[in-house]
Amino acid sequence: MTPEQFFAEFAHIADAPNGVQKLRELILQLAVRGKLVPQDPTDEPAAKLLERIQAEKAKLVKEKKIRNSEPLPPINEDEIPYDLPGGWQWARLGEIANISTGYAFKSPDYVSDGVFVLRVTNIQPDGVINKQEAVFFPKSKIDDRINTYYLNKDDLLVVMVGGSLGKVGTVTENILPALLNQNMWRITPLKPELPFQYLRLCLRYINNYQLKITHSTHGHLAMGEYQLQVVGIPSANEQHRIMAKVDQLMALCDELEAKQVRKQQKLTRLNNAAIDRLLTSHEQAEFSEAWGLVRDNFDLIYTTPDTISKLRQAILQLAVQGKLVPQDPSDEPASALLARIKAEKERLVKEKKIRKSDPLPPVSANEAPYELPPGWEWVRFVDIANIASNLVKTEPYLDFPHVAPDNIEKFTGKLLPYRTVREDGVMSGKHLFFKGQILYSKIRPNLSKVTIVDFDGLCSADMYPIDAYISPLYLMHYMLSSTFLDMAVKKDTRVAMPKINQEELNRIIVPVCPLAEQHRIVAKVGRLMVLCDEIESRMTKTQGKAEKLASAAVQGLLAA
Repeated sequence: MTPEQFFAEFAHIADAPNGVQKLRELILQLAVRGKLVPQDPTDEPAAKLLERIQAEKAKLVKEKKIRNSEPLPPINEDEIPYDLPGGWQWARLGEIANISTGYAFKSPDYVSDGVFVLRVTNIQPDGVINKQEAVFFPKSKIDDRINTYYLNKDDLLVVMVGGSLGKVGTVTENILPALLNQNMWRITPLKPELPFQYLRLCLRYINNYQLKITHSTHGHLAMGEYQLQVVGIPSANEQHRIMAKVDQLMALCDELEAKQVRKQQKLTRLNNAAIDRLLTSHEQAEFSEAWGLVRDNFDLIYTTPDTISKLRQAILQLAVQGKLVPQDPSDEPASALLARIKAEKERLVKEKKIRKSDPLPPVSANEAPYELPPGWEWVRFVDIANIASNLVKTEPYLDFPHVAPDNIEKFTGKLLPYRTVREDGVMSGKHLFFKGQILYSKIRPNLSKVTIVDFDGLCSADMYPIDAYISPLYLMHYMLSSTFLDMAVKKDTRVAMPKINQEELNRIIVPVCPLAEQHRIVAKVGRLMVLCDEIESRMTKTQGKAEKLASAAVQGLLAA
């Protein structure tokens, strides 16, 4: 592969989703495969370097500076993952580096001042080691045995167990003196001619591609298996050329990443400013100007899932503020609707079809988060809805649909795939709900999960079935708006109250508009949410196409 080939594909890969990260991974793969820099036929072959490494290992064993290990088996053809350039040599990791474990320090031995004990938590995902949450071992307790666990500058560390499995760190001067704790290996080259920087690349390649360790991988690495991993070794001179090129390209990746971050921050600021102007506009002319800014910059602003999410939330907020559709002065005012609802609830209470709720104070002026248009009214949740708790035993309903909070998408009201009560193996009591009711998750922090069902079924006891006496879709839109969510989660810090109870929910205030306007709002929200879905679908297809092009470019470069 020539530099021209690499840089021709560089931009294609960088523009793909997670493109810069793909470039970093590609640089790593090209480096250890001998495809990042040209070979120099005048370089000493790697076989000579490996001979000196073996001689050094024998010397260190004789001097009792490292332990003698069993001879490692020859490398079989089946173990070779790719072809090496001329002059390179395959070797096992245990043949070129010394691997040793840390010491199992005990928590009661830690003191506030002494020698820093490096633990797994001190190694960051990027390999940088810091002294955050540092613990120390008393100098007075350091004997000959613990003395062997002192770290040296440029030691390589690999986490061998737990959720950080395979994480690689490099010891730097600023953390020394330090002792190595358990759950990590110290890996050091057996010869200075094998620089730690190149060995670090090899370790990352082993972890990512030979052992296929990912962020979700948990478990334990066996030292015997790790020592057997194969490593491609170039000449000492080529190793230095490789590292210089890696440093150059990684710096270029840093620049690209910073540029992309700045671009995204600019778009985010523009989006936030546009939405803020929409939500805070008081006059129609001001609102029209703000909407024009969004409309004219639509393709520029809405390019990421985060901006689409904010657009959805802005649509809901505009809807419940009365700014999404114009008011019609001929509409019956909300007060007339509320009077009929009050009469209907009193009838249902008298007929014992719903429970009588405790009286709550009317909405005061200082409770209202914003001013409503003419004909609208602020009321409490209990005034326009009924929490229809209806716990039943599951046995008679085994073939009914079962809906839990996990079956509802956050912030959208979309019902996700669900199963029957029997399929979910439900045993404890659940709420029986009916077609047309609203289902609302009462668990903090998932108070953004609400949907409307068009079938009968059972729902989790961590949900409320709700009868709406206004438009159910309008009420659901309000329950997904930031105004409602702010009221619902304001007591979220109360550990003793992990769920919103019925009294809290009934107290929340709701903006009620004329029924005809509710229907106009629901229709407009529906059209705009379809537009958001279309934008997201186009975005997904575009990103998928870019992903395929980037993958093809990566494969082409690796095969070149």
